Amino acid sequence: MSQPDDLSEEDVSHVIGMAWKDDVPFEAIEARYGLDEEAVIALMRRRLKPSSWRLWRERVQGRPTKHAERHALTDSVSRRPPGARSIEPVDPASAPNEASEDGPLSENVLCHM
Repeated sequence: MSQPDDLSEEDVSHVIGMAWKDDVPFEAIEARYGLDEEAVIALMRRRLKPSSWRLWRERVQGRPTKHAERHALTDSVSRRPPGARSIEPVDPASAPNEASEDGPLSENVLCHM
């Protein structure tokens, strides 16, 4: 099992970000970084300002989504607004062409003053 001191600053930052998310269970942090719930709590206590620490503990205490056995990940709701695109690589061959038969799109637009 890893200790918080064994992690790079980038990994510590990522663990803190995962701990703040409501839908990331402690088990996911343990699977990725080897830190159990107690180690994550200790890391958060040491790295956060006292006011941020209290706010985080208040949010996390008893939250079923922070424990995988209490919450199935498939039950989580996407926070992406309707119609928003996911971040996926775009295949240039399948991307719509922005130019029309008459030329680039910018030449087809008329400006009225």
